[in-house]
Amino acid sequence: MGSCSSVCDFILEYDTPRIVLIKNRKVGMINRVVQLAILAYVIGWVLVWQKGYQEFDSTIGSVTTKVKGITITNSSPHEEYIWDAADYVIPSQQENSFFVMTNFILTKNQTQGRCPELPNESTRCKSDTDCPAGQHSSHSNGILTGKCIHYDVNVKTCEIFAWCPVENDTVIPNPAILGAAENFTVLIKNSITFPKFNFSKRNILTNATASYLKSCIFNRNTDPFCPIFRLGDMVQEAREDFQKLAVQGGVMGILIEWNCNLDQSSSKCIPKYVFRRLDNKDFAATVSPGYNFRFAKYFVNLNGIEVRTLFKTYGIRFEVEVFGQAGKFDIIPTMINIGSGLALLGMATILCDIIVLYFLKKSKYYKEKKYKYVEDYELGIESED
Repeated sequence: MGSCSSVCDFILEYDTPRIVLIKNRKVGMINRVVQLAILAYVIGWVLVWQKGYQEFDSTIGSVTTKVKGITITNSSPHEEYIWDAADYVIPSQQENSFFVMTNFILTKNQTQGRCPELPNESTRCKSDTDCPAGQHSSHSNGILTGKCIHYDVNVKTCEIFAWCPVENDTVIPNPAILGAAENFTVLIKNSITFPKFNFSKRNILTNATASYLKSCIFNRNTDPFCPIFRLGDMVQEAREDFQKLAVQGGVMGILIEWNCNLDQSSSKCIPKYVFRRLDNKDFAATVSPGYNFRFAKYFVNLNGIEVRTLFKTYGIRFEVEVFGQAGKFDIIPTMINIGSGLALLGMATILCDIIVLYFLKKSKYYKEKKYKYVEDYELGIESED
């Protein structure tokens, strides 16, 4: 019964706030300092720095690119040859990225037939029994014919049915054959929209003319609004050496950031460009470093035999990423953040109550002043109705 009575008393109790004015300089100072800190946080950080008075939306963007530049190679064994965008941009169109060939290993006049495999630990042989016919692996250039033949005077390897002669990629040209790609340029056209605010813009200025786009080159200090970028400059801003990167290739990131305050003029909504290397540049600690792939050009010779030229291509893949957000004044987030700030002011009272009631020497005295217990049902006080 006693426990039931206690529970009933607890359920039927009612407490109401009581204001007690405590004239204590230390407690009063703590109270004001905490209140000022909360106000500084709400006004300075939430409302001003984090723009808590605005509603935000993330950007949706599209990117197209066009690379331009020409170079010539005439060093042995590659004879004199002119290279333009159709040769070194592979493929010509990609989504939010582009690849520029900077180096290659060329294997000319390959035809399907039988020839010795490239020498390595698994392909060297002494007799036909070392070359079981019909076998192959993902790393071989063809299918074993079952014969062990001379690769050169001193070395024997297994014969294969493949595109012959096989590619020899043990030595990578250094310096890069197309190192002149450093001076190539790329036009990046970027359009963005913030659908919540029905706001759209692109990185090419509205007053830009055709003559301007033909002559300008992006420079962060002198021409930050030009959408045409020199490849060497982008690599340099990423603190990389283009000629070293060109030998085995790599992956570069072009980051376009749009952070716009739509309470201001739309002319102040401009992109910020950042260039970074994305792959691991520590070749000594990386398996299969750089960036490369193979492709072939096919034709039929005068004898009606299909012939191909095989390219093992090294180069730089540029990945373009667009991100950002826009903010605009809205009464709802403003009132929510102001209300949250006012609610936080109650923390000052809670903190000071803890100090006064539990840590000061006169805490017992303050408790008596703060709490007053009224038990009218025990005193027999009835309603005056």
